[in-house]
Amino acid sequence: MEKSNKLGIMKRTILIDDHVSLKFLVESDARTMFNYIVSQRTYLGEWLPFVQFTHQVKDSKGFVDMAIELRKNKKDYVYKICYDNRMIGLIGTKDTDYLNKNTEIGYWISRDFQGKGIMTKTVEKLSQIIFDTLGMERIQICCAVGNERSIAIPKRLGFTQEGIKRNGEWAGNLVFRDLIVFSKLKSDRKL
Repeated sequence: MEKSNKLGIMKRTILIDDHVSLKFLVESDARTMFNYIVSQRTYLGEWLPFVQFTHQVKDSKGFVDMAIELRKNKKDYVYKICYDNRMIGLIGTKDTDYLNKNTEIGYWISRDFQGKGIMTKTVEKLSQIIFDTLGMERIQICCAVGNERSIAIPKRLGFTQEGIKRNGEWAGNLVFRDLIVFSKLKSDRKL
C-alpha cells in the first residue's frame, strides 16, 4: 500500500500502474483542462455542471488555483489523472471533514479513455490512500441518477448504496439532479 511518512501528508505523485499515475494539479494544467472542456463540452457537460460555467482559460485557472490552495491548507487534494504523463482527467477529495473523518471523491475522465478500467483502478487506489494516509473512516461518492458509467465504479469497488440525495446537484437552467450516494467505510475493506 502507498503510505506517506506522516499521517495526513499526501504524496505529490501516486503510481496506479505502468501507464497511469496521479499528479498534483499545478497552474500550467489550467490550459489543458480548459482544452478538454472545449473539445468535449457536450460529452463532459452532460454530467458535470461546472462545464457550463467554463468559457475561458481563466475559469479553469480559478479551479486550479482553488485546488492548489486547498492542498496547501491540507484540506482537499485534487490530482490530474495521467496516462503516460499526459493529463486525461481529474480525481480528488471534496468537502473533507477531518473531525468526523469522512470525505467525498469526485472524478471525470476524457471520453477517449472511457471503458479501459482506468477510473476504477484510480478510485480504488485513491480510496486506499485516503483511508491509510488521511486516516478517514468514510468515503462517499455521489453519482447523478442516469450516469451509468460513473455509477458502475463505486458498485464495482464494493461501495454501499445508501440512498438518493434528492435535488442534490444543480445542473443549470433551473434543473436539479438527484444523486445516488455510495459510501465505503474503512472497516468495509477486504483485508
